[in-house]
Amino acid sequence: MNRFRGRAGWGVVGGVLFLAALLGVLLFAMGVWRWFVRVTAPALVDLPGGGWTAGAVLGLLSVAGWVGGTWFSSPERNPDRGLSGPARIGLATGGAVSWTVAFGALMYVLGALPGRNCRSGDTRCAYIPGTGSAFLSYAVTAAVLGLLLYRRRGTVTAARRAEERARMRRLRKKGKGRSRAARSS
Repeated sequence: MNRFRGRAGWGVVGGVLFLAALLGVLLFAMGVWRWFVRVTAPALVDLPGGGWTAGAVLGLLSVAGWVGGTWFSSPERNPDRGLSGPARIGLATGGAVSWTVAFGALMYVLGALPGRNCRSGDTRCAYIPGTGSAFLSYAVTAAVLGLLLYRRRGTVTAARRAEERARMRRLRKKGKGRSRAARSS
């Protein structure tokens, strides 16, 4: 009995150490990301068009990542449909890359803004001219384009479902469609 408690205790200690190491890696990655954004943002907002263009391009990237992520994770490409191992890996990788692009662009825009808990004299937290307009442009571009694509996707899905219902109705008329008992199970 005591041996089991000791083993369970060491398991808990190992789990806590693993979570602490994971937290350390996460905080380090967030710091490196913040450093990368603060170093590259001034060059990005100095391009032709300034922060407005940079924000619009990052908004387009977010929407493109969202479209790709929803495409890779749609029910038509569900891995439970008997796909092979490489196909599943491809879908998972494509989805991960797409969602990373979508959220990476957002995190880039947010990382370029000055932090809330920074001292005013700290150069790492200084306001980068053009980031406010980049954030506004990002928000407008992502919201408008995302809303338009979301509405289009809903319309296409509704049309596809109506077409499938009509097809099933025609098949049932001919006696070849699913019966009520088959549909309910």
